[in-house]
Order: sequence, then structure tokens, then C-alpha cells
Amino acid sequence: MSGSGWEGLDEFVAVAECGSFLRAAERLRLSSSHVSRQIARLEERLQARLLYRTTRRVSLTEAGQTFFSRCQRLIEERDEAFLAISDLHGAPTGLLRMTAAVAYGERFIVPLVNAFMLQHPQLRVDIELSNRTLDLVQEGQDLAIRLGRLGESSLVASRIAPRRLYLCASPAYLDHYGRPHTLSELARHNCLIGTSDTWMLQNQGREQPFKPSGNWRCNSGQAVLDAALSGLGLCQLPDYYVLEPLRQGRLVALLPGHQPADAGVWAVCPQRRYPLPKVRLLIDSLRQGLARASAYV
Repeated sequence: MSGSGWEGLDEFVAVAECGSFLRAAERLRLSSSHVSRQIARLEERLQARLLYRTTRRVSLTEAGQTFFSRCQRLIEERDEAFLAISDLHGAPTGLLRMTAAVAYGERFIVPLVNAFMLQHPQLRVDIELSNRTLDLVQEGQDLAIRLGRLGESSLVASRIAPRRLYLCASPAYLDHYGRPHTLSELARHNCLIGTSDTWMLQNQGREQPFKPSGNWRCNSGQAVLDAALSGLGLCQLPDYYVLEPLRQGRLVALLPGHQPADAGVWAVCPQRRYPLPKVRLLIDSLRQGLARASAYV
């Protein structure tokens, strides 16, 4: 087989994983025509068709499926060999792509990443803030910061900070409408509804969902907080929104005995035999930074 042994392998694996030439090109930061050309040359060298191409989708041939599983292992081992050498140098380099939720990312994650970049100027970073749960493998992301409970997944997750939900209201609201002392009393109160239609509480050590109802709704946590501070009703929000106004007395925590368990803030990565050193370093930096931030919130 003539030509470079590695030529076209990255493009082929990306197309196979993404199911699309366009998405593979976006992940590799190449043009679709370049990806298509490299795979055509690879098929010519192998004398085998690897992909079925239609206007709507791309799928693997039988030969492509066999070749794909081998190529994944080859690329993983090649990348791990490079990582072993880069570990010796210690300084993170190259591009790191990551994603986080918009509000939490803007307030906590991006400032910490910026501080990390000042320490490692040879690193490049691409941050996508989105409330959509991105497919890390298909979209070529190295790291996601996710909040709350994680579903079943092949991704690797590590907890980097606590995340507690607080049920609270302003003193003005409670002076006017009274303070709920039991779960059954919540139904009599005006609830400020955010992104979730269900509030999670605990009752005798077990989770108990509550369906809030009220005359106000908005899909922004900051907007929910403002409405609660204005005295419009009860809210349930994560700690990073409400700890400061709780300490200032602008909000009052309600039903502390029914507060749900800590659901955590998680660093989530695609599964690899060894994590990327630059990702490991950033996760450690985020964990330390979030611990400092929580001490002052």
C-alpha cells in the first residue's frame, strides 16, 4: 500500500463517528472537500469501499466496519503515545474544546478558564456555552461542565463542586402570605417557575417531586431570582444564585429539612484509556477555583 500509512485515517474515523462529512469536517476543522478527498484516496489505497454515501446519510460498508474498529484503536494508541511525551514537558499545548451551560459558564467557568489561559498561554481554547446537552464525541468536545444528575453514559465524569437546590422567598412575600412549614402547604403559595416544571424535595430521606404552580414563568435562573427578590413568590434555585442573598437576608430558606441532596457539578469527558493532560490540568484548576468561589459566595 503506497502513501502515508496514517493519511486519511483521522478523516475516516471522524466521518464514521459523526455519520456525516460536514460534521466530521467541522470537528477536524477542515473543509468537507478535503475530508472527502482523503477518504477517497484511502479507499483507493485499500482497494476497498469503506463508506456508503447518499444525499442524506453516510454509513459503513462491511469492510468499513472492520477497518473502523481497528482504526479507532490505532488512533487512540498513537494519541496516547504523543500524550506520554507531552506529559514529560508538562506544559499544555494545542486546542482544547469545551462546553458549559450559559449562565453557570459565564459566571464561574469562563473566568476560571481565562485565569488558566494566563498560566498556559501556549494553549488554545474554544468554549461553547449552550444549555443544549452536546454529544461530546460527535461534536469533537474534550470537556463538558454539567450540572446536577447525570444520565447513563459511556462518558467519564468527575465531581468538581457541590450543587444544592434551595427553596426560598423574600421576607416581604413571607410577611404578606405566610411561611410554609410543611410540604402540603406549598400548594397554597405562588411559585416562580423556571426551566423545570418539577421541584425536587426530600421527605423522610426519599425524593419527593413537587409540581409548582403560579402566575410567573421564565427560562432564566437570574430572572427567577429577580422575581423572588421582588416578592412575587417562592422559587427553587441552585446555590450559586441564592447563597449571597440568603446571607444578606434578602431571601429566606424554606423547609430546610426537605432540601434535596447535593447533585454536584461534573467535569465530563469522552472515554479514553488516559485523559488528555491539558484536560486533567484544567479540571484540577476548575475544582480548586470553584472551591475558592464557594467560600466567598
